[in-house]
Amino acid sequence: MFVGTYLVSVTSGKRISIPSVFRENLGKELILSQWYEECLVLVARSSLNTLLGRVTGGKGTIIEPVRKTEHFIFASSYEVVPDEQGRIVIPDRLINYAKLGSQVYFLGVGDRVEVWNKEIWEGREREVAKEAASYIEELAKRNGH
Repeated sequence: MFVGTYLVSVTSGKRISIPSVFRENLGKELILSQWYEECLVLVARSSLNTLLGRVTGGKGTIIEPVRKTEHFIFASSYEVVPDEQGRIVIPDRLINYAKLGSQVYFLGVGDRVEVWNKEIWEGREREVAKEAASYIEELAKRNGH
């Protein structure tokens, strides 16, 4: 399980160091992809299909919403291999999509790691903190509690 928030610098060579607390669970074969809300997702290669199943509701039938989700995620995915210091190079396409600058946040979000633009995440975090109680209540209602 991935938890925590870590601020990391991006080098001039578009290289970022994956926080050490995430490296062991991620392994060496990684997938970096665009994700929702203008961030990136980093997962072990072996976990990508499971994550996609969660997003699509595990639908075996390839209906239009599933195809669009697969296009969004798979077509923007890159296999990345960390060097000995746990650094990976972020492709330009993903840097542009997520508007990454000189510093990024790595967020442990249960079964995945998200990579966020520093300013976008700080704004989003403030927004989520204000609305957290209503989100929890809405989820409880949906689950019949």
